[in-house]
Amino acid sequence: MPTPEFLCGNWVGSRDGCTKRGIYACKNCRLVNYCSSECQKSHWHVHKTDCKSFLGKYTWQPSWVLENRKPAFVQGGLGASFGTKKYLWGNVPAYDVLHLHSNEGDHYDGHISLLFAASGDLRHVVETIAQLPETYNQPITVTLNDRDINIVARNTILLLIALVGESIDEAIDCVIHVWYSALLRRSDNELLQHRIRPLIQDFCLQIAGERSESIVGKIWTFGQRSPKLVQKKSSWDATLSYFEPPTGLTAKRAQNIRTAVTLAASRVDYTDRALYLLSPSHRIASRRFREDGLLLPFGFPRHDFTDPNPTFFHTEDSWPMKDSADPQHGWYTEKVAQTSSGPATADLYGKIFYFLRATLLCFLVRLSESAVSFQLFSTDVESLPEFLDGARFDRIETSNIADMGWFGIHKTLASLGPFLQAPDINPHATLITSFINAVDENLTQQDRMANMTPNSAETTTLVKYLPVKRACASEYDPDLIKFRLGRDAVSRCDHIFDRHLKELRLKEWADLLGMAIKDDHTIIEKWPYRLKLRPGQPGAQAEFDRLLAGGLSGKERYIEWRLVDA
Repeated sequence: MPTPEFLCGNWVGSRDGCTKRGIYACKNCRLVNYCSSECQKSHWHVHKTDCKSFLGKYTWQPSWVLENRKPAFVQGGLGASFGTKKYLWGNVPAYDVLHLHSNEGDHYDGHISLLFAASGDLRHVVETIAQLPETYNQPITVTLNDRDINIVARNTILLLIALVGESIDEAIDCVIHVWYSALLRRSDNELLQHRIRPLIQDFCLQIAGERSESIVGKIWTFGQRSPKLVQKKSSWDATLSYFEPPTGLTAKRAQNIRTAVTLAASRVDYTDRALYLLSPSHRIASRRFREDGLLLPFGFPRHDFTDPNPTFFHTEDSWPMKDSADPQHGWYTEKVAQTSSGPATADLYGKIFYFLRATLLCFLVRLSESAVSFQLFSTDVESLPEFLDGARFDRIETSNIADMGWFGIHKTLASLGPFLQAPDINPHATLITSFINAVDENLTQQDRMANMTPNSAETTTLVKYLPVKRACASEYDPDLIKFRLGRDAVSRCDHIFDRHLKELRLKEWADLLGMAIKDDHTIIEKWPYRLKLRPGQPGAQAEFDRLLAGGLSGKERYIEWRLVDA
């Protein structure tokens, strides 16, 4: 059953709650919708714990302040992380890799082929298909690859849910919860076990006699949609295992495993630092998600979520992601903020939930109307050309494998550039690289000190967003730490990145490969997460606050590449 919209929050954990639509919100926290004052009064004995939480007060202070000690992250470094380092959710926002309007045109009549060479989750695919203009009605081939079998298995499962669901509304909610929620409803699990699992299991039985290293593929056909999964036989067996959590794993035990990471006592200072960047009501919402891991509006009942999500709880005693992993990091925070969550305007995760609903609806409708085929591979980028069989692509999205700590820009261009569509066939064909870490990795001490003086342009700008209201009590004062973190948001790093490109001799390398950097980007801005507004302009403070709280630094840099005419 699909989740009702803007449901009244008068639920106490049983099945006998109010099923009416909420028409106004708690005026204190603006996290919960209610249909009437009677329901609000009836629910107050439950809601007051959240509504009166210290996190919801403007005077809230992190633990290290209350205990008068040095925070743990000062010793561990600002970049220290905790938990398993799998990236099952995006850590930069989804974007439309086609942007037909600015490239081939809304009335383009050619077949489109897309390659996501290190795909991560499905967010870029969902956003791209959802944004297709209604005028485009040609076949589309989407090829996804990731070296992590966990990611490929989840992407396969999510696509199959989208394709086999009898009801679009039920498919949307099931996709959201399998993608993001730690526990599933029984109806979600039944769809997984009775509709999706047999599709994988039947093929695993067919290839039971193959060697574990054999590369085998399977095509399913659902109307005009035809997903194809190609991987090693051993990976097929592994994919099947993602339908079943460890034997005996209860919902309570699963939640304890998760909160041992997301609410680890050793990480309280890191958590409090992140919470200090949020508004009071968003702190309450963020804490709730760390506690229960359910991507739902704040006031929605949780009692239907009884089954551990087997795509997360794949091993007996571990949660697969870092404690800081958050669904909001994979989507543009401005678009999410603009999404209605009903009268409960501060419901951060409610907004994400409704945003995903709207986006997935567009995605599923386009899938039902279009001839879209999917290919999924599970291999490293270096071996990927062996699977592509000379194919050519109109877009190649490479995540941030061009960063030096991953594959590197030279090998990325050399391995994937030859698969870009020839310019005489599609002059708009583009390979997209992103650099998440390049600026930080190439900062000199002089760079670090240049913008930290009291009279620097960065400091002058920053105090307009974060005005100094009181003297800092110590070097660990949370306002001072917030100020330091905010400096990245107002800094300009073009000269650092340009210096890095020269050191890489990238132009010479591109010339050898017959490639060139596009002077004008037509798909994604060079610095897409950089502040667009100036202090004092309408919306500027909200833009700054979103950037500071949203997991981005503004130093993320993209480059679009094209093949040069022979």
